[in-house]
Amino acid sequence: MQFQNLFKYCPACGSAEFVQNNFKSKKCLACGFVYYLNPSAAAAAFICNEKNELLVCRRANAPSKGTLDLPGGFIDPHETAEEGITREIEEEVGVGATEIRYLFSLPNLYDYKGLTVPTTDLFFSAKLLNYNSIQAADDVAECFFVPKEKIHPADFGLQSVRKAVEIFLERKF
Repeated sequence: MQFQNLFKYCPACGSAEFVQNNFKSKKCLACGFVYYLNPSAAAAAFICNEKNELLVCRRANAPSKGTLDLPGGFIDPHETAEEGITREIEEEVGVGATEIRYLFSLPNLYDYKGLTVPTTDLFFSAKLLNYNSIQAADDVAECFFVPKEKIHPADFGLQSVRKAVEIFLERKF
């Protein structure tokens, strides 16, 4: 469901006169409140082992259940992007991360239970504190290392992650 169709009533006063203002906002004709749909922040990490293989995860849940992904997720309120990706790595693979380094960002549309949420996805490189204790957890079905030459971007289910993997392979990070 697109933003324009999601909210029928003004969240400030409850009026049904909540109309499209522009492509990213709705305005209440009764009270003047304007609601802007700004993107949510998400982060993902490229983690390579000593053999220069990439750590990938298999998604356990929708959207794109069963496809490949990178460790990562949404950044929580009051977290920096670096804190968010560090937390997500530990939640998803059970190991702490170090040497977090920002690489680039991409816009994305994330489908969550019928709602299309715009996101700004921040991509990082990272190292793990221990490469021998990796265990899939949280919303990850499995995690494993893949040699870079065997990585196929089409195997990654989320659009921005697929594009990020293409960039990662092209730029040889």
